[in-house]
Amino acid sequence: MRDRINQDLKTAMLAKDKQRTGTLRLISAAIKDRDIMARGAGTTAATETELIDLLAKMVKQRQESARIYEDNARPELAAQEKAEIAVIEEYLPRQLDEAGVKAAIEAAIAATGAAGIKDMGKVMGELKAHHAGAMDFAKAGAAVKAALTA
Repeated sequence: MRDRINQDLKTAMLAKDKQRTGTLRLISAAIKDRDIMARGAGTTAATETELIDLLAKMVKQRQESARIYEDNARPELAAQEKAEIAVIEEYLPRQLDEAGVKAAIEAAIAATGAAGIKDMGKVMGELKAHHAGAMDFAKAGAAVKAALTA
């Protein structure tokens, strides 16, 4: 993923695409920061899963910012945030649809042998291990809770 981002950054710079260049620089800087944190923790670099989590967090931050801008009648700033989201999402795995999320939750419950709400952490851990970046875990958490209490 790192090589692809760096190559896309070079391409965007050559094409003089300021919006894309800026967003890719933000991504690259965030990855470098995460690598520095990983070195402090004793590992050499952040893993692909950690990078996917980082990009998902960046998307979530921009969605919140866009919503705030729209609420405050600043459509030009909201549009900029949405353009950044589009660039960042190119590097994330495809998002699962509702049926895919439900199937993943059922599989995680079966794999962990979860029997009740006290096993929710195990199920969420299983989902994060296999579907990082492919679903919104806040929504998935509610669905897991509902499945375990039913």
